[in-house]
Amino acid sequence: MRQVTRPISVLAALTVALLAAGCDAAKPSDPGPGSGANQGPARLYGSDGNMSSFLGDAFKDRPGALAGMKGTTPLTPLPAEFKKRINAIDPGLLDYNYAGETYDAIIVAALAAETARTTDAPAVAKYIVGTTVGGSTCTSFKDCAPLVRQNENIQYRGVSSLKRSGFTDAGEPSTATYGTLNFGRDNRIDDGKTEFVVAGDESSASRNQPYAPSASPSASTGNRASRVAPLKFGGLLPRTGALASQGPPMFAAAKLAIEEINENGGVLGQPVEWVDGDDGTNPQVASATADRFLASGVQVIIGAAASGVSAAVLPKVVAAGRILFSPSATSDALSRLDDKGLFFRTSPPDVLQAKALADIVMRDGGARVAVIARDDDYGRGLSTGILTDLTGAGLKAGNIRVMSYPVKQAYTPGDQNSVFKPLATTVKQFGPDAVVVIGFDESALLIKALKDAGQAFQP
Repeated sequence: MRQVTRPISVLAALTVALLAAGCDAAKPSDPGPGSGANQGPARLYGSDGNMSSFLGDAFKDRPGALAGMKGTTPLTPLPAEFKKRINAIDPGLLDYNYAGETYDAIIVAALAAETARTTDAPAVAKYIVGTTVGGSTCTSFKDCAPLVRQNENIQYRGVSSLKRSGFTDAGEPSTATYGTLNFGRDNRIDDGKTEFVVAGDESSASRNQPYAPSASPSASTGNRASRVAPLKFGGLLPRTGALASQGPPMFAAAKLAIEEINENGGVLGQPVEWVDGDDGTNPQVASATADRFLASGVQVIIGAAASGVSAAVLPKVVAAGRILFSPSATSDALSRLDDKGLFFRTSPPDVLQAKALADIVMRDGGARVAVIARDDDYGRGLSTGILTDLTGAGLKAGNIRVMSYPVKQAYTPGDQNSVFKPLATTVKQFGPDAVVVIGFDESALLIKALKDAGQAFQP
């Protein structure tokens, strides 16, 4: 894989209202096709929710339909050895989206429990940020755990965004690396064209001194394993629903992390446990799974995958005094929730992805941009950020059209006409030279509707 790391350009922040709240809304001042509209093919962009080779499965009857589509996803250049280990667990993986983030979430939580000398979730939570800042640098559980057991402070540097810098005080990455992914003519991600852009600021990492490793009696006695409950992780990740296609690399990474922790002494002398689950990309499914986890004594829930689902289950998890640690929920709104210090994420907030995606659009010469997003926390947050960054970079607000579509628990082929065709018609009339699609698996229906409406895209 060709790996090119480029610093992202600085885009000024402006407060700008969305130009449209619904799929058929537009400001009266929006210029029409005769006022700067692009009559040629546009560039097609996606975001982390749809930039996966699995999207191509919906285009088996349309060879090359996704050729030229590009977009961003949180993605650090993964070590070849890490890919080898994760492929040994699931040889059928098509990509590694959020694999590193899932792996790091589990390793960080395990090291925090080892540092706290307990598996009590509120106590473990106090050590999570400190595990990533201010101590001796180490890059694996195998290397970090012995330091913690010798009462040394550590700063874990993993395989995701934690490779560059530690968590902020809010318990999320201070910097992020995004992969700029490109679809090839086979409707699959062309790894040979992947480049990387960096966003964020290392100085925003927590400067609070990490807690010193606890010296509780249970840690210093030889029979500490019998005095501490084993650390249990619950996998609140998507096996079904709109993000099911993105689940495999997360589950594989979770299994790898659990195996490596247990191969190196476990936590507090005991093997850690994994309780499998499904968030269903659905608040109701996720809530039922969370209930099962809480009843079985899970202290750290890994998930949910989607921002809206994470926000929906967080109050229940917090009320129970457990940790919710998402590898892929990116909504900025999650940073502002009252989580009692029990919510963390290894995925960077959308404010960083918006800058990365807007920067790519601008570098490609985008001057008239249509943004189509899910009407949920994820879609609204990312589309608002892109709008802010595009206008901050100099685009006129009248040359950016933001639209949204209703979120459904399950989309059907009929939604291509009933939900997405009106959007596609509006986009075609607007005449963009760049179209940004912010969605999940349903993005395939939207892209098909755009093409059927006559919107051409550059290959």
